[in-house]
Amino acid sequence: MIDAWQRADGRKGIRNTVAVAYLVECAHHVARKIVDKADDADVHLIGFPGCYPNAYAARVMEAVTTHPNVGGVVIVSLGCESFDRERLQQVIRDSGRPVELYVIQQTGGTAATIAAGLEAVARVKAQIADVPRVPMRVDELIVGTICGGSDGTSGITANPAVGRAFDRLVADGATCIFEETGELVGCEGIMADRALTPELGEEIMACVRKAEEYYTIMGFGSFAPGNAEGGLTTQEEKSMGAYSKSGSSLISGIIKPGDVPPAGGLYLLDVVPDGEPRFGFPNISDNAEIVEMIACGCHLTLFTTGRGSVVGSAIAPVIKICANPETARRLAADMDINAGRILEGEATLDEVGDEIVDAIIAVAGGQPSVSEALGHREFILTYKAFDPVGPACLPVAARS
Repeated sequence: MIDAWQRADGRKGIRNTVAVAYLVECAHHVARKIVDKADDADVHLIGFPGCYPNAYAARVMEAVTTHPNVGGVVIVSLGCESFDRERLQQVIRDSGRPVELYVIQQTGGTAATIAAGLEAVARVKAQIADVPRVPMRVDELIVGTICGGSDGTSGITANPAVGRAFDRLVADGATCIFEETGELVGCEGIMADRALTPELGEEIMACVRKAEEYYTIMGFGSFAPGNAEGGLTTQEEKSMGAYSKSGSSLISGIIKPGDVPPAGGLYLLDVVPDGEPRFGFPNISDNAEIVEMIACGCHLTLFTTGRGSVVGSAIAPVIKICANPETARRLAADMDINAGRILEGEATLDEVGDEIVDAIIAVAGGQPSVSEALGHREFILTYKAFDPVGPACLPVAARS
């Protein structure tokens, strides 16, 4: 049983962090100085750099600042940006979390706001120090997965091992989320066959078709030079490798960033914006995808990599699963699990899948992941636009 923090809104968190959130790039330096001077592993920096309003960014920021792993928030605003700081403050307050707001233009500038922000962090930490601890079952966990720095080993070791772990978690009633619709082109038919309803299957087909059209218009795809250098030969090969992270369970629904799944099961996260391409590459880095996972309630994220990645995340832990045994040896200090042992005949997919589940329970129970222990707290939020999901996308909601 996991020892979790009980939030006033009824959700349970596996961490008790204070988020210092800047609302425009002009406030980034001040917010970062507050976090740096606090020098506390439980105080994390998050933010949105844009000056102009964006409904997607506002929704994601509201979801992240009220994530179950967040105990309280200090908001840092310049003062003339378009982000609705009062609404964000009210959303956080309505969730039962302590929140303080500082506007640099009104507080007295850089030094004054840093000093005020440091005092605010201390007050918020004191307020959340006695948040009740309660038992948390595996079926209350939300777990996401992404892949980054993929190579020729990813689709035959780490990714399918995550799929085995997902199958076990879903069978136990947990919620699992996979994504990267731009990297699932060609897999839409087999995903549709796994859909809970025929109508959901049609939505999955449309979701991937949208991604394919988006990339076609933009003039590029998700197949990067690094993938080719790592031994991947085609987009189809990469897609099948990415798809294998989903396991073999029925797909319960499609969600978009900021949607929290309504019940346990396996969900596809649509990360490609709706409408004509306006904001460039759908996710400019792996951490943008992790932030979207967090916005959907993921307590932690499984990150598979073949060539190697060292990033982690603010707010929610990242568990690194290395696909390539050579990379695992070279970057051993940055990896949680060496799935490359499968390639060398030292472990089976099922054995590594069980190891992944054990790691999830351990990290959820308070053991820091490797990226956490190293101090990784990356966070990226940019511009996108999404339409709400239709009723066919969440048939599980209608049945619950």
